[in-house]
Amino acid sequence: MIHEILRVGLLQCNCSIFGDEQTKEAIVVDPGDDLADIHAALNRHGLRVKSIIVTHAHIDHVAGAAKLRAETGAPVYMNERDNLLLDMLDVQAAWIGVETPERTEVDRHAQDGTVLQLGSAEFQVRETPGHTPGSICIWIPQENKLVAGDTLFLDSVGRTDLPGGDGKKIIASIKGQLMGLPGDAVVIPGHGRSTTIGREKRHNPFLQG
Repeated sequence: MIHEILRVGLLQCNCSIFGDEQTKEAIVVDPGDDLADIHAALNRHGLRVKSIIVTHAHIDHVAGAAKLRAETGAPVYMNERDNLLLDMLDVQAAWIGVETPERTEVDRHAQDGTVLQLGSAEFQVRETPGHTPGSICIWIPQENKLVAGDTLFLDSVGRTDLPGGDGKKIIASIKGQLMGLPGDAVVIPGHGRSTTIGREKRHNPFLQG
């Protein structure tokens, strides 16, 4: 499986590009900005975008989704509980001082039980509300990787002080949905360095006790 992580946009969101070597199909997770870089990575591997996944509707994760959808024809998956945040892109843009991006259409709801196939790998959606009401993570058992959005970070968890955030829910989501994964599973957070489930179990101060 091809996997490139690009840091895109003003807030350096981790955009993941997964590609299957046989089918040359790709799934792009969190195309927050810098579409030229995303296309360059796709072209480098000769990949065609099959699906676009948005882990949550904060501007740094979703700003490029409308353009990528228009340019590739690939459907956008997002949890419907984040629709209100998607409608607030102008407000979010004002928070960080950028232009309001085009609002993407959401073609399919991403929720517990949603599975996207890429070659022989399953991209399994896990609902993890807390950072936002509709936050999701993507578990890929064949790759032993978790794309965590802004739910779980190296030694930290997603902030919950923005509209729709809930501190109790994010801890419950992490413990209920993520901590049962294999200890050596690689966690790709929405920003910053990767970690593992086992390391966060042992060292993440938000998950102790």
